[in-house]
Amino acid sequence: MVKTAPIEGQQPGTSGLRKKVAVFSKPGYLETYTQAIFNAIDPAGKTYVLGGDGRFFNDAAIVTILRMAAANGVAKIILGQDGILSTPAVSHLIRKRSADGGFILSASHNPGGPDGDFGLKYNTENGGPAPEALTDKIVACAETIGDYKIGGDPFEALETLGDLGLYTFDGMEIEIVDPVEDYATLMESLFDFDAIRSMIAGGFTLRFDAMHAVTGPYATEILERRLGAAQGSVVNGVPLVDFGEGHPDPNPVWAKELFDHMHAPDAPDFGAASDGDGDRNMIVGKGIYVAPSDSLALLAANAHLAPGYAKGISGVARSMPTSAASDRVAKALGVEAFQTPTGWKFFGNLLDAGRATLCGEESAGTGSDHVREKDGLWAVLLWLNILAVRKDSVADILRDHWQTYGRDYYSRHDYEGLESTSANALMVELKGKLPTLPGQIAAGLTVTKAEDFAYTDPIDGSVAIGQGIILTFEGGARAMLRLSGTGTEGATLRVYLEQYADTQSDLDRDVQDALKPVRDAASELAGIQRHTGRMSADVVS
Repeated sequence: MVKTAPIEGQQPGTSGLRKKVAVFSKPGYLETYTQAIFNAIDPAGKTYVLGGDGRFFNDAAIVTILRMAAANGVAKIILGQDGILSTPAVSHLIRKRSADGGFILSASHNPGGPDGDFGLKYNTENGGPAPEALTDKIVACAETIGDYKIGGDPFEALETLGDLGLYTFDGMEIEIVDPVEDYATLMESLFDFDAIRSMIAGGFTLRFDAMHAVTGPYATEILERRLGAAQGSVVNGVPLVDFGEGHPDPNPVWAKELFDHMHAPDAPDFGAASDGDGDRNMIVGKGIYVAPSDSLALLAANAHLAPGYAKGISGVARSMPTSAASDRVAKALGVEAFQTPTGWKFFGNLLDAGRATLCGEESAGTGSDHVREKDGLWAVLLWLNILAVRKDSVADILRDHWQTYGRDYYSRHDYEGLESTSANALMVELKGKLPTLPGQIAAGLTVTKAEDFAYTDPIDGSVAIGQGIILTFEGGARAMLRLSGTGTEGATLRVYLEQYADTQSDLDRDVQDALKPVRDAASELAGIQRHTGRMSADVVS
């Protein structure tokens, strides 16, 4: 038993607790937060999955959590070999092995290395992130903690954890498993690997950028070994503690190497990338980028082409900032469409209840009811399955989708590293103006509705308020504004812009040109320049 005290700032965001490595590695910091989780979940006699994306501090954190798990009476830990497990692989293992929960060590798409970020997220027995009620309980435990339990060092060095098998430490069993095998087998059960193999054997080419993150081994095993893609189709496939000094966020800005390659004259037929912990994806065809909102909608419209979804889908759920493109598909299919707050945890009840089959977020997260996390490689494989069946290019399939459902021009503008005081003042002022905004004209657009988004879970009735602001305009335009919960420095204002164009409209406009009126209207109404001093966003994706 080691004495401790509550530590300021140990409040998880939309996906666990994320801080700089320098913060997480302070003596007692990880221990105090881990004990708060244990205090909230009553772990004695239970089984948990443990693994991470291999970023800096991953190995040291695993040893600490193993020591604390034994001291808190945990019966068994299922650990990924060398401490590696992608986030969807953790979710799958929890469900397959009927574990009581899992600990995921990652800061997702945030940079790694000694000066980078680290994170810890707890997932429950359904394989999904802790729901709001449990998160609140963990925070309450962190605010009242007085000591933590920790045992001795289970292994001399983490290299020992590279050996598969069973080990015992202080009465706790540790099972070290292959991080890829079970996940790859699950993918093979969902998709027509024979059709994809045949397509590749017929000359179809692809490039997958693992961004030196966790999906490298998964993509190499599945795409190259099981599906027959040429050796070298997976690039940046070796996980590194600092992601090769890159930013493992799969979008046209941070995956620019892949994006440019896919727009070159000799581009392969299909390109994709994944993020730090393997739960996000970017899809690029030869000469064309697929926005995440469009990808969700297109996957929903074509999911029946994959064996795992041949019976159809029950519904589609999207986060509030995600475009309404998937709603139009759901309506055409005659299934339910849901709009939830940002954060994958809000999809869990819908998936468990069978109300939704596919879910997605504009931030490149897409998934289904096969796990309770978003899943980057799953999205890539569903795309490949669709391409193999339809025998069309990515560009042709995407344009056919727009001609069928219309197009939601969409973009996200991030204002990063803002002073928290200024960012909060912007949101407070805008919220105060909401009742007066309908009917106002800004940048030539008329506001029809202005709301501070709140969500009532249709399964358990829980309510989440203050989830972001939605401004709706005449002519099918929307702007959504919220402060991000995934950063570790200052504040990030995210502004999501959407403009619907029906099937009779020009469907090939430049995205930013199409969105300029709604961008200007949102900026004017929110006073972005006045509050932040920024003339434009830092990152546009």
